[in-house]
Amino acid sequence: MFIGFGTAVNVVAVVIGSTIGVLVGHRLPEATRLLVTQVLGLFTLVIGASSIASGLSADLTAAVGQVSLLVVLGALLIGGITGSLLQIERRLDRGAELLHDRFAKRSEGSTFVEGAVTSTLVFCVGPLSILGSLSDGLGHGSEQLLVKSVMDGFAAIAFASSLGIGVMASVIPLALYQGLLTLLGFALGNFLPAAQIDALGAAGGVILLGLGFRLAGIKQIPVGDLLPALVMAPLIVAGIGLFR
Repeated sequence: MFIGFGTAVNVVAVVIGSTIGVLVGHRLPEATRLLVTQVLGLFTLVIGASSIASGLSADLTAAVGQVSLLVVLGALLIGGITGSLLQIERRLDRGAELLHDRFAKRSEGSTFVEGAVTSTLVFCVGPLSILGSLSDGLGHGSEQLLVKSVMDGFAAIAFASSLGIGVMASVIPLALYQGLLTLLGFALGNFLPAAQIDALGAAGGVILLGLGFRLAGIKQIPVGDLLPALVMAPLIVAGIGLFR
């Protein structure tokens, strides 16, 4: 596998899902789609736990001492408070609604535009898209994006069954968006020390746990508000390093 593999699989999954949706997607029961989402939520919990275990590494301990867990907790608390005050989760949802209203509802009944806009927002606006792309670029593997690919594939089936082939057009912004985030992760991997990258990964793992709870229908956690923790974690590690 190579850096960017996760996004490549994601694009292929959407293309395949869109094709199936246009042909036979309307025959897939709602209960089946719900069950798949819940299973993926449980699996996201596993990936989140694995990311936390990998992030709490020897490099992070060497950089901050025996307070690596507190570093992650501090990053999540500071990041969560910041995100909540900035209302990141609400702004993401509201931004998606505004884009949908502006472009899709002006299409004068064109299901192609409706399908393209709706599916693009679903596939691109979300923590897993950001976390998975950064993780892929950092060289931590594509597992997060592979899970997202399965989710997006089933979502594409559902969208394309009612909105048509326009759903397939969403692969263009999806590839550009996640590709740029993957390149950002690759740049950070060449710039940040290993301890800071591991702290970022551990904080991201906790966010994935929150996302897993949401997907599984266990608890609706505003994970979007936790995204600033991805910035806070490396900064806290760097700050501690200045005083050691």
